[in-house]
Amino acid sequence: MVNVNVNFNGRDYLLACEEGQEEDLQKLTEELGKKFNQLKKDLGNLGEGKLLLITAIQVIDELYTLKTSLKKLKNHSSDLESKFKEIKNLSISYKEDRDKEVEELKVKLDELKKTIEENQNNYTQILNKASESINSFITKAV
Repeated sequence: MVNVNVNFNGRDYLLACEEGQEEDLQKLTEELGKKFNQLKKDLGNLGEGKLLLITAIQVIDELYTLKTSLKKLKNHSSDLESKFKEIKNLSISYKEDRDKEVEELKVKLDELKKTIEENQNNYTQILNKASESINSFITKAV
């Protein structure tokens, strides 16, 4: 711990803080002093104790507002994360379904090609047999 001299409301105070936090303590004291002096200006000199209480309430109100906003943002972030995961899962499922359909279509195409090839072979055989029969008939007739 290190000691830091801070000035608040015209008085010096010796405060302790963690090493490396001296500058932050100075800034926080300055911010508190600004709020305190603004209240003194706006409300008049109600006494240091009452002005400190009102200043503390304002600071706590700001802290509460920030915490509430942060909580809402975290909840919103969680909702967005959940929706993102849902969309991701849907897109993966969609891709898998499309990949499956493509594979099924490839199999059907291969089967169709095979059927066409078989039909062409059968057609060729039928034509060859018909040609042979015609040639045989013509040969016998001549």
